[in-house]
Amino acid sequence: MNTNQLSNNGTEIIIGIVSPEALVNEVMKALESFPNFQPFFLHSTASTIEPKDIENLINKVEVLLFMEFPTYLKAKQLFNFAIPAHYVPLMGTGLYRSLFLIENKYDIRHLSIDTVEEKYIQRILYELGETNYEFTSISPYSQNISFEAIIQFHQENFQKYGSIAITGTEEISLRLSELGVPNEWVIPTYQDLIVSLERALLATEARKNKESQIVFGIIDIDKFDKATEKYTTEHEVQLFKLKFQQMMLNYTKLLDGHLINSGGEEFSFITTRGIFERETRGYKFIPLLNTAKTELGVSISIGVGFGLSAAEAGSHARMALRQSKELGGNVCYIVREDQSVIGPVDIITDTQYEKYDLSITDAELLYKAEQAGMSAAYMTKLMARVARHKKYDYTAQELATTLNITTRSAHRILLKWMDANLVDIVGEEKITYKGRPRRIYRLSFILDVQG
Repeated sequence: MNTNQLSNNGTEIIIGIVSPEALVNEVMKALESFPNFQPFFLHSTASTIEPKDIENLINKVEVLLFMEFPTYLKAKQLFNFAIPAHYVPLMGTGLYRSLFLIENKYDIRHLSIDTVEEKYIQRILYELGETNYEFTSISPYSQNISFEAIIQFHQENFQKYGSIAITGTEEISLRLSELGVPNEWVIPTYQDLIVSLERALLATEARKNKESQIVFGIIDIDKFDKATEKYTTEHEVQLFKLKFQQMMLNYTKLLDGHLINSGGEEFSFITTRGIFERETRGYKFIPLLNTAKTELGVSISIGVGFGLSAAEAGSHARMALRQSKELGGNVCYIVREDQSVIGPVDIITDTQYEKYDLSITDAELLYKAEQAGMSAAYMTKLMARVARHKKYDYTAQELATTLNITTRSAHRILLKWMDANLVDIVGEEKITYKGRPRRIYRLSFILDVQG
């Protein structure tokens, strides 16, 4: 391990880059687009990193960037960072490149995966038209699996299924190659590095004020009584609670936060906005949702609140938790300081991401919503979902599809809205088969608010 410094060309922001030596040239090419960065390199991996190395680097730099996620995770265990620390996520063009290379080299039947989130791989293989495959994986967020255990995992899968190993760690790739196990080391592309360096730059400049803003989160086990039904003794229930608490502690440590056991099935955490933004990749990534499902077999709801005070952030977190519960759980919603809402946030949110404003102040509209049995929160969520489709005229069948409810429920809702003067009938849809024409309803209350 060693640290070395590039020449100072008048740069202003000192960045520490923790990377295998094999990636240094790629990183230097990307750094050419960031003249404000003066980099220090630490050639270290998850198995070689030491607290003193990180401490020495932190004393010289303003922001850290890790090339490999396991190294970042290990460093977080060893050291509490007082500066922004980022890693390059393996979810972009680098992962596409690796899977494309595998598809061209091998006849894909089985994959064994570490470091990389398996849902990203599933999505990319689907987009590549490759569906005839199976896989086994190790959670990239597990902190208790040794280097040798990962090697053995890939070996056993290769011997049993003829698996091709996918790893985000150079050390594992080299060891597997020595053992004759076919593998692909997923490395970031130039574009991946540019995106990560941009995030590191933002962390040191314009966002400093917001980074210190208070973030309050509430985590609640969905249907707790049902989740514990499978345990036959109180001892087993208590063990389950202890495992869940340990999971919460591990996640809160990643957030550099403080965990509060609110009793029973609810936990709260406090952190800062800057850390929360980085760990969630801009409010798009909550691995805790998937970890709770896979390791404990339970779904959780998360509500996160931003605020200028702890009281405000806590109040917004409770609002956000109600949003998550309304959607059925296993998601996270965020209510910001202006009461605007972001969500749902889960593992992959490309098709679900919504933003809307909770702070409806139109008294007449609120009264009408109340008459129709709608809360203001539900109304605003509905407005966002419908507005996203840029469509305001619906049959009951179309509205059911948009809101992911049954047609019968859609008919019942529309009747209530008509009674409250929230929708208008604007026509009928002729159908080719025998039956009554379908009424077309205009969601005039949404147009009134947006107009």
